[in-house]
Amino acid sequence: MNDEFFMQRALQEAGRAFSEDEVPVGSVIVMDNKIVSRGYNQVEKLNDPTAHAEMIALTSAFNLLGGKYLPDATIYITLEPCIMCAGALYWSKIGRVVYGAKDEKNGFRKTVAINNPFHPKTVVTSGILEEPCAALIKDFFASKRGRK
Repeated sequence: MNDEFFMQRALQEAGRAFSEDEVPVGSVIVMDNKIVSRGYNQVEKLNDPTAHAEMIALTSAFNLLGGKYLPDATIYITLEPCIMCAGALYWSKIGRVVYGAKDEKNGFRKTVAINNPFHPKTVVTSGILEEPCAALIKDFFASKRGRK
């Protein structure tokens, strides 16, 4: 199992969001090559602007593992995290952040002047399955505008 394998699992979560008419972002948290939690955007469903895929996956992992830190975990996210999610990931002390597509409009790189807003020990990898991750977002917004 590798980054592409786990990003495919995150894409499945993003597909769930798409089918529920949510912005299609998905995430999974992995420890020891096992998925310990999953999340997908549920902002509309829960009427909560903080119900991003990462936040849901983090909360689930904390509850499952009984702790608030994830130094031995990797989160796979289909879209570059926003500044809110980057902050939550910072406080979780997650070991690794892997994301697919860049988010030029709302991603952390737009609002943060430093390259890594995460914990100093967190390793960041971007561009894993970038094209399918970006295509899902583009397809979603094209469908919202009435064209495909």
